[in-house]
Amino acid sequence: MSAHGSAQDGALAAGAASRTLAAALALALAAAVSLGLARFSYALLLPPMRQDLGWSYVTAGGMNTFNALGYLLGALAMPRLMRRFDARALMLVGGAAAALLLAAHAATRADAVLVVLRTATGVGSALSFVGGGLLAARLASLAPARAGLVLGIYYGGVGLGIIGSALLVPPIVDAHAARWPAAWLALAAAAAFFTLLTAVGTRGLGAPPPVAGERVRFAPRTLAFGLAGYAMFGLGYIAYMTFIITLLREQGLSGAATVGFFVLLGAGVLASSWLWAGLLQRHRDGRPMALLNALLALATVLPVASAHPLSVYASGALFGGVFLSVVASTTALVRHNFAPAAWPAGIAVFTIVFAAGQIIGPAIVGWIADLSGGLATGFVASAAMLALGALLASLQRALPPR
Repeated sequence: MSAHGSAQDGALAAGAASRTLAAALALALAAAVSLGLARFSYALLLPPMRQDLGWSYVTAGGMNTFNALGYLLGALAMPRLMRRFDARALMLVGGAAAALLLAAHAATRADAVLVVLRTATGVGSALSFVGGGLLAARLASLAPARAGLVLGIYYGGVGLGIIGSALLVPPIVDAHAARWPAAWLALAAAAAFFTLLTAVGTRGLGAPPPVAGERVRFAPRTLAFGLAGYAMFGLGYIAYMTFIITLLREQGLSGAATVGFFVLLGAGVLASSWLWAGLLQRHRDGRPMALLNALLALATVLPVASAHPLSVYASGALFGGVFLSVVASTTALVRHNFAPAAWPAGIAVFTIVFAAGQIIGPAIVGWIADLSGGLATGFVASAAMLALGALLASLQRALPPR
């Protein structure tokens, strides 16, 4: 082959790699909307809303419980929806719906209406996140050498939403708790902008409904330990992401330090794309999920063991650098062990298990906190759930090569 031909092939390969990474980054913005802006921003809004509206811990946690319920309903609907509609269309519809619903949060102070809005926002988040996850899996299959990185970038995009929330919400609510409606409007504007960028950056990318002959049945029992470990992850992680800002405020951390903590957590999510890509690429069994769950258990107890800023920031960096990679590990597990036609059903089943855990987690921790007079005991319970999830995931074996 001539030097000219080699250079041309190299340029084509570099161009294809750039397009793949650009599409992955566009998909990452969908993840930023569905979880970063639509869900995890609530941790920053919980303290001012609890102060202004007089909520108990159970009520405050219940709002995220209903958000998770909506997410579960959306996840349950996705297998049927993906048999009729392209995954990209579902992702964009979910992102646009989330933006509109976030704006609607600013229009009410009634708990019942907020419950409905948090539930509906969860449905939109599921459409966006599951659809984006399937597209990320398809994109990863087109670039096997970068598959772990592509999945890491997608799930790491949640960190963009977390950082964006940290930059948008505190400047609005720190001056006066009653200004929380304006913070929801700011989040809605960011969600709409990110969804527009996702639409532009994913043109030409799609996952159309499979024809009947292409459908492959996904057998959940073959990944039973992985599903059980993931259920415990859903139970354990969500309490941290719901109540961590409230815990730090109770421990006397200043407003500026709290913002720094949340930005550090979001930066950890972004870094996780590179930290764990190789791990997800190498293993076909439950070892990645087991390791990541164990690290999350450690991160969850750190701010309870010590309120020293070093311990608190170490917790945020570790938690941020790990928790979305647990989600990525499930997509990798499905990709490694099943044919592409079974991926939609497999990703949806893991998402349903994830959502079911999230429904229970915030209410349990809120109930424990109300009984014990503080959040520390609830965080210890969450760490125990995550440790159990690590044990269960470690028992998951790879399936025989198909």
